[in-house]
Amino acid sequence: MELIAKNISFKYPSAKDYLLKDVSIELDNKKIVGLIGDSGSGKSTLCKILSGYITKYEGEVTFDGQPFHKKGFKPVQLIYQHPEKVMNPKWKMDQVLSESWDVDDATLSEFGIQKSWLTRFPQELSGGELQRFSVVRSLNPNTKFLIADEMTTMLDAITQAQIIDSVLKIVKERKMGFLLVSHDMDLVETVCDEKIYFKDLNKA
Repeated sequence: MELIAKNISFKYPSAKDYLLKDVSIELDNKKIVGLIGDSGSGKSTLCKILSGYITKYEGEVTFDGQPFHKKGFKPVQLIYQHPEKVMNPKWKMDQVLSESWDVDDATLSEFGIQKSWLTRFPQELSGGELQRFSVVRSLNPNTKFLIADEMTTMLDAITQAQIIDSVLKIVKERKMGFLLVSHDMDLVETVCDEKIYFKDLNKA
């Protein structure tokens, strides 16, 4: 199972210069890869392109040898750094989860999600609690590849370790692909089988 981006170039309409220029990366589900780069370097934009959230760019993204399908459920799921920005504030947490899939009790328990949280709104939970929901929502049974974009940066060390450990367990059980995007070298060294430096990919 391969996720491949070839010669990706991108700039925002209001920008003069390209944020990404001729970026190519090949990923598979045989190893956990860390992508390291500074804040504002374009890592998050590349993640959105790889997962189908940005659709207007130069170059090509393929998944398992086929052009990336952007309609319907995305087999490549992206976990954002700020979960509160991607959740409907008018929905209770059970609806936030059920929009993606019918989460079983074992998964809720694995990620330390209490049943009482399901009847709360996003603003009634902490950042760490929301990120647990964000990760679980991305783990739809049809997810084949997971991209974590600085997903634990805003969390305390204990919560960070718990979430990372639970994600790695499921990734390995399902033989999913996993790209961990971070500027935390210690985390990448601990978790990943291979690391890539974003500056070596981007010619912008």
